[in-house]
Amino acid sequence: MARRLPWTHLIAATILLSAGLACGLGSAAPLPPGAAPTAAPELTPLPSQVPSNPEPVPNFQPALLEPRKLTLEWPPAIRMGDTDVIRLTLEMDARGFLTPTAEYAGHVTSGQTVYIPDVYATHNLLAEAHLELAGVQIDPAETVNQPLLRGKDVTFYWSIHPASEGHYRGVVWFYVRFVPLAGGPESEQPLAAFPVEFDVVSFLGLKAGAARLLGAVGALLSSILGVPFLEDALRWLWKHLKRP
Repeated sequence: MARRLPWTHLIAATILLSAGLACGLGSAAPLPPGAAPTAAPELTPLPSQVPSNPEPVPNFQPALLEPRKLTLEWPPAIRMGDTDVIRLTLEMDARGFLTPTAEYAGHVTSGQTVYIPDVYATHNLLAEAHLELAGVQIDPAETVNQPLLRGKDVTFYWSIHPASEGHYRGVVWFYVRFVPLAGGPESEQPLAAFPVEFDVVSFLGLKAGAARLLGAVGALLSSILGVPFLEDALRWLWKHLKRP
């Protein structure tokens, strides 16, 4: 005689069978009659390696930046007809502690830290600068550039010659140009724009040369009039001129 299972075993087997049927229905629905199975989409394989010479990207974002100190020096006042100098210097600034200093007496300075992408292994770097100053003769008047090398300073000079007195304002622009060593498009990144402001003054409307000449004559007369025996010499000369 067959042995009957306890009623608890029957309930457990029924629950397991129902769960198995539910999983099978959820995983794959039956196809309608006459329908063909759909093929799986074909996946595009990824490249096995990165090209050895990728195309240069103009607007790159390098991770490493090289800090430098950018210093501008200019005269606060110029005598009309004189010539003076504006200087822009890009110096190494590993810790950001460089203090702007003037090369010429009486000049003022302004400085800030700039960060240059460290891409010397893949690009030639050019430091470019341009002085915009209306109403003043500038030399050089065009944009100038110099090679920018790792750890080396760069200095730009402009000679300015104002012809009339007044108040002048201008801007010194500084850029870095990136030229890929492997060829390709160049890119340019502006880093700073320094304002420049100074006065051109004159004495009695005279230019610098005439003012200096007038000052020299005045100094000569002052020295002559200060001689103690000048009065006696003039009296002796007057007496001799009055004699018949």
